[in-house]
Amino acid sequence: MSGLSLYNGSLEVEKIFNTWHDKYKTQNFGAFITFVGIVRDEDGIEGLSFDIYEPILSSWFDAWQAKAKAQNAYLLMAHSRGDVPNHTSSYIAAVVSPKRKVALAMINDF
Repeated sequence: MSGLSLYNGSLEVEKIFNTWHDKYKTQNFGAFITFVGIVRDEDGIEGLSFDIYEPILSSWFDAWQAKAKAQNAYLLMAHSRGDVPNHTSSYIAAVVSPKRKVALAMINDF
């Protein structure tokens, strides 16, 4: 599951971002684009809970990674398992690529 990481509870956004950035900043990619999902406080909920079936997620992610590779890009994804309170993050996605156009289009579709 290269590029895909699962975490229990809320994601430590800054730590994950910095780890990814440190790893890829010297690999000659011109674009590093991220998306961070934040659990919203709406309809009286206290947060969300995530059950992950890893074989399906892994297969889905691998298919996306193949699409990225065809464009000389690479995908990264961190996702929560279990309970994630409001105003914390459950999902982070990133695309690294030599060209920003590829990364912008891919993060939108991904």
